[in-house]
Amino acid sequence: MSTPEQDMVTAPAFPMERTCPFAPPAEYRRMRAEGPLVRATLPNGAPVWAVTRHAEARQILSDPRISSNTGRPERPRGPDDDRPDEGFFIDLDPPEHSRYRRLLISELGARRVAAMRPCIQRIVDTAIETMLETGPPADLVASFARPVAARVVCELLGVPAGDREFFESRLRMLTVMSLDTRAPQGSRELRGRLRDLIRRAEREPCDGLIGRLAARHLPTGELTADALINMGFLLLLAGYESPANMISLGVVTLLEHPAQLAALRADPGLLPGAADELLRFHSVQDWVSFDRAAADDLDIGGVRVRAGDRLTVLAASANRDERAFENPDEFDIRRPAHHHLAFGHGVHQCIGHNLARAELEIAYGTLLSRIPTLRLATGLDTLPFAYDAGLFGLHALPLTW
Repeated sequence: MSTPEQDMVTAPAFPMERTCPFAPPAEYRRMRAEGPLVRATLPNGAPVWAVTRHAEARQILSDPRISSNTGRPERPRGPDDDRPDEGFFIDLDPPEHSRYRRLLISELGARRVAAMRPCIQRIVDTAIETMLETGPPADLVASFARPVAARVVCELLGVPAGDREFFESRLRMLTVMSLDTRAPQGSRELRGRLRDLIRRAEREPCDGLIGRLAARHLPTGELTADALINMGFLLLLAGYESPANMISLGVVTLLEHPAQLAALRADPGLLPGAADELLRFHSVQDWVSFDRAAADDLDIGGVRVRAGDRLTVLAASANRDERAFENPDEFDIRRPAHHHLAFGHGVHQCIGHNLARAELEIAYGTLLSRIPTLRLATGLDTLPFAYDAGLFGLHALPLTW
């Protein structure tokens, strides 16, 4: 049985860069072959168990002896930000985590998302019409993926139409890929606008998630304004960059797999499965998103994990595990890929997965039907993929038609 005293001199170190737009870091394959848990080092030199395989990843993400409260410094805050922690439910374990999640379930469940589909369709249609009016070429990231993602999450929260351009501009400052030095400023300004939304909801009925939660739970004391601001801030971040990245990555992947693209155009009923396969195939949220700590000693996959040990689930490795997916390095829109880990698993599974799936299905399907001659305006090898970013994506995607 392995122990944490394994030789750390040769341990792989994060971050491990992707070198191919259609594959995780090459080191992941070797690590996965070595074992389900492999010793590695974080950027600060600290040791961590890298969880490489699908079954063990699901076990860790659902085991109550594994904590999400790692005290990690990577939570989304600026260096001069001293805001309260309440409401940052992604860093909490049950029962505290369950309390916040329970308040959001009805707002992000299948029924609510189904009711949002016409609005998402209008947002997508408007963005495409603007692209068509401007004419080719167009950068899909700047002109479609980011605006659609920002407008959808603003619609969810109930951000007034006149404020949405401001929210979109500040979200761009906060993206993992942007490295914008104004991120602390953007964070403060977004939080200020969220506080304004809450104050407005306390004076008069407001539609949207923020308004409904404020009306229901602030008077009872079940939520404070600070907690609701932090919840809204987390939803803004989660609902912006990852969907935007997946829209552009999905489009370039389909364009580079013409047979699959033709099948999708011929049968739009394949869209839900195609969205899940694209989520599995790219796994844009990888090691930085599934950080955990052992709260007790336990054995996982023949490895003894000690209380206090850090673990990070490599979603991009688990989603390419040959034990869980046949021919995992092949892109196949007909693959039953719904058990992928792009949204995590267990009590911390991304609460917005229904919305993300709907957004991707509508974005892909509408683009392909409205612009049937869509194609890359430059070679694949010249596209600016964010190979070294903590959240994989594209800085730009020039397309023509």
